[in-house]
Amino acid sequence: MDKIDLKKRFKKLYSAPTREFAEIHVPTRTFVKVDGEGDPNVAESYRTAVTWLYGVSYAMKFAAKPLGQDYVVPPSEALWWADDPGSFVRREKNAGAGPS
Repeated sequence: MDKIDLKKRFKKLYSAPTREFAEIHVPTRTFVKVDGEGDPNVAESYRTAVTWLYGVSYAMKFAAKPLGQDYVVPPSEALWWADDPGSFVRREKNAGAGPS
């Protein structure tokens, strides 16, 4: 049984520049996700959500193994937005909306 590694298969999606903004076109996929807002460094709801996401992701992975499917659980990702784009530069994680 071959193990699928989406990070390797879609390397361009996981190797975006870290010091500048880049437009990346992500193909339609099904994801496990939660919505929230605020600073993930201090929000208890964020820690709870991440714990839940990994619990569900690994349960799905282990449920797929007996069906002959195996994959690497991809790294978590967050989509951030704010009413003022300058919030990103200033790293103001409580400004505007939060991760999705």
